[in-house]
Parts: sequence; structure tokens; C-alpha cells
Amino acid sequence: MAKKEEKVEEKPRETTVEFLASLAAVLVTGLFIITFALQAFEIPSSSMENTLLIGDHVFVNRVIFAPPTHWMGPLLPYREIHHQDIVVFLSPAEPGLYVVKRIIGIPGDRIHLRDGAVYRNGEKLDEPYVIHQAQDGYPDRDNYRDNFPAAPPSEFTGVTEAWARELPQHIEGSDLVVPPNSYFAMGDNRDVSYDSRFWGFIPRPNVIGRPMFIYWSFETPPNQYKQTEIGQRIGFLLHVIIHFFDETRWNRTLRMVR
Repeated sequence: MAKKEEKVEEKPRETTVEFLASLAAVLVTGLFIITFALQAFEIPSSSMENTLLIGDHVFVNRVIFAPPTHWMGPLLPYREIHHQDIVVFLSPAEPGLYVVKRIIGIPGDRIHLRDGAVYRNGEKLDEPYVIHQAQDGYPDRDNYRDNFPAAPPSEFTGVTEAWARELPQHIEGSDLVVPPNSYFAMGDNRDVSYDSRFWGFIPRPNVIGRPMFIYWSFETPPNQYKQTEIGQRIGFLLHVIIHFFDETRWNRTLRMVR
């Protein structure tokens, strides 16, 4: 007598409504992460070389420096901004421009430079990440840059008018004192960095977050971010498509930012 064939239960197929609900959940989760947790950011200038290069694309952690909330605080890794943190922030000098620098001074710190070396609270900093690429021909700017704030700003130093007026209010003796809810930041490419020496403090609300890692790096010309015309952007996009494999810096992919 033939054995009765066992019936195999078929898994119910996902209905259209269930599929759309799953897709919506994924999209909402992704939108939440992009909006509140992570932000993609492209390095626009050479001011953070060699830590970050022009054309490095990084993911920024938007949560870490956010104001803690009562209901999510224990679940999220909030912390204060520390010395040497690399941060992305909205430029105080150019509204709408995202900038990346390294935090040198936090509220209460006393900062000054002597011959290019940074002193914080009387101690000379050990900064192995810093490089120097001095540009000759601008003695006033170079002296102000390397001996801040002892050397007064002039029309040739590139200091913003607002900072030139505010700067004396924060000088005590030979030091610049960082006020509450503000930060003093500088680029690692110290001689070419347009930073707090030239436009002042970063207000706490301007801080967006901390770069975590480089997800893609492409050889990009200096000041490419200033090419805003449609034709220029399309031209560079075509260049990226054509040279994606030979001009991508593969050795920088997934490199952590420190």
C-alpha cells in the first residue's frame, strides 16, 4: 500500500499591503537615521590635511554632541566636546557653509601661539597631526597667524571685521580666553587654515557633529565646492563617472577619523 504523501505547508505569500508596510518601515528608519543620526559630508578644503583630504566623504555622527533629552538620554552616547575632537559645524563667517576643524580650546581655556606653536593654559601642546606649509610674501598675516593674539590684526591678515572688533574683549594678558558655550578651533594644516584665529569662536549651537569614518575618497581639485554653476557641476559629475576607478583613493575607504 502506497504511503500517503505528506502535505507540505506553504508559507503564506506577503500581500501587497504587507510589502508596502515593510517598505515604509525601512524608509522611515532610513530617513530617521539620515535626518537625526548621520549626515554625509564632503571635505571641501585642504585645511585639515593630512588628517582629511579634499574629496574625502565622511559620515558625521549628529547625535554625539546633541543636547541630551530626558526620554532618550540614557540610550544614546551623548557627551561633551573635548580637546582634539574633530567637529563639523556651520561657519560663523559664511552662513550656510559647513566646515570641519579640530577643537583646540573649550570654555575657560587660555590660548596663545608663539612662533606657530600652540599653548593652552600655559602648556605647549604636542600636536603630531599638525603639518606646516608656510606661504611667503604675507608678513603681516604670517605674524598674526603664528603669534596669535599678541600680533594685532590688520587689513592684510584676512581677519573678519566682526572678529577684529570682538577679539580685544577676550584677551587677558597674552592669552585669548574662550567664553562659555563657545569653542576655539584650528585646522591641522596649520599655515593655510582659515579658522578661529580669523573669524572667532564657534558657538555651541553651530556644532553639527563628529566625523566617524571616510566612506569614499576621490581626487578633487581645490575649491571645487565653489563651482556652483550647473555646467560646472555636470562636468565634474561626468569626470567622476569616467575616472571613478582610477581616481578613487581606495586606501582611504572606511578609514576612521581621529
